[in-house]
Amino acid sequence: MKSKIRLTILFVILSLFFLTALAIANEVAEKAALDSSNKWLSFVDKGEYSKSWERAAVLFRGMVTKAEWETNLNTFRTPLGKVSERNVKSKEYTRTLPNAPEGEYVVILYETTFKNGKKFPETITCVLDKDGKWKIAGYYITFPTQESQAPEIKK
Repeated sequence: MKSKIRLTILFVILSLFFLTALAIANEVAEKAALDSSNKWLSFVDKGEYSKSWERAAVLFRGMVTKAEWETNLNTFRTPLGKVSERNVKSKEYTRTLPNAPEGEYVVILYETTFKNGKKFPETITCVLDKDGKWKIAGYYITFPTQESQAPEIKK
């Protein structure tokens, strides 16, 4: 009976140790990805779209050409103007994402306010790239759709 109790206690201690080590590893990955994301966003914020593409992950560069990237950002990001404030709303480490190969990812959600006062969520997906560095694999700005806006009620 005593050996069962000892084994149970040992199992609980080892489980707690493993979970703590995993949580610390995830925090380290999230911090590294966040640092990489902030540096990368500085290129986007300065309108250096070509540099942002060049510093993105292999996965990213395989999905969009540099010319397409520059066109998309000139069309959708440039009109928003300068960023006045950007706050991290969440960050999450994961090994799987829909429609992406297995790997190590951190998904970061920012709430970004532009000089015109408009706020838009920005989502950055970082991946641990082949060179062992955290790089950007995805960038999305969520724009409100016409349908999601409440219609004006006229009296």
